[in-house]
Amino acid sequence: MNKIIGIRREDKNEWERRVPLVPADIKELKDKYGVETLVQPSDIRIFSNSDYQNAGARISESLGEADVVFAVKEIPVSLLEPGKTYVFFSHTIKGQPYNMDMLKRLMDLKCNLIDYERMSDNSNSRIITFSVFAGMAGMIETFHAFGRKLSLQGYHTPFERIKQAYQYTSEIQAKAEIEKIGREISESGIPKELHPLTIGILGYGNVSKGVQSILDLLPTKTLRPDQLAEIPSDNSCLYKIVFEEKDMVRPRSGQFDLQDYYDRPDRYESVFHNYLPHLSILLNTIYWTEDYPRSITRENLKAFHLKENKPGLQVIGDISCDIEGSIEITREATMPDNACYTYHTERDEFENGIGSSGITVMAIDNLPCEFPGEASSSFSAELKGFVHRIAGADFKSDFDHLNLPPEVKKATILLNGQLTPDYQYLKQFI
Repeated sequence: MNKIIGIRREDKNEWERRVPLVPADIKELKDKYGVETLVQPSDIRIFSNSDYQNAGARISESLGEADVVFAVKEIPVSLLEPGKTYVFFSHTIKGQPYNMDMLKRLMDLKCNLIDYERMSDNSNSRIITFSVFAGMAGMIETFHAFGRKLSLQGYHTPFERIKQAYQYTSEIQAKAEIEKIGREISESGIPKELHPLTIGILGYGNVSKGVQSILDLLPTKTLRPDQLAEIPSDNSCLYKIVFEEKDMVRPRSGQFDLQDYYDRPDRYESVFHNYLPHLSILLNTIYWTEDYPRSITRENLKAFHLKENKPGLQVIGDISCDIEGSIEITREATMPDNACYTYHTERDEFENGIGSSGITVMAIDNLPCEFPGEASSSFSAELKGFVHRIAGADFKSDFDHLNLPPEVKKATILLNGQLTPDYQYLKQFI
């Protein structure tokens, strides 16, 4: 039996140029496992139609022959076909209201749904992800916003030269430019009025690792959160602080326990606002749902503003981008061509763009798009080892006998239109 997969073109917005599988890996799948690939034509994809043709794929508007369709972003409801297996980031696992119609339609069409976000190893670490590239692009965008904001305040710093991530031709070029700026900071410093220049990072997962891979190109010293109150003023370096759960929340009674926090977050309250006077920049990389306390609320900012008469924070890079979530002033997601807005605490009002005062929020929600080639190649390298098993699986069997690798099986949300055991909780949202 021929194994035929399809790759849908990405058309959610003009910035989405990524692919789930790159041409070189398509060729390997064909040569090694006999997997044929249909690719929808696209004028904006980072890899051209001819790149795929040269790799042995067929360019086809229709993916009707493909039993399994791979994509990056959600597929519009009107394009879903009966009985197919779809593999993409569905953004449904939190019961997101904006995708419940799509999930219901997949159920009605008796489709199978596999979500990359839930593909994980034995320790529940994600294995198919763009997260590192989200972190890298997010840090670059945040530095870009910071440099522009300082310029509006009359400070001219090397950060002014950091462009938006998509304006670099590659990850390599971006890193080379930032390394150059790092050498300049080491040698000449930055205005002493800006020091200590502190950069806080909420979280320590893959997104945080991407953030730190860019930040560490600059001269940095690492501090613990409890060291923030007394920092030596050194204008030839930046200070990095990585916040873990135990730093961000406390139990209402008793001792902090990480598993207890995951299991019963309602028993905990945020203490992160205590760090606000000591931070210049904040990167948010944490996974958050409404069950968990917010890290920063409007009330936190209002109380601090009234006390100090100015915000400690200049810029927040909200890479997680949960709307009015962990960072309550993240009011909406943005695109690279309009990446920021500014919150004015004293008026409880927003200003579009980067303001000289207030707290500027960078909230681009598709950051890996800014390095589409590198991000796609990395993602494809992680995914390709599972493709032939997905293409050859018997999705007509019951869940217990579904012959998928465990990493993929745990990511299967729907089987023949039915929610699988781990996802029964989604019924309440449909």
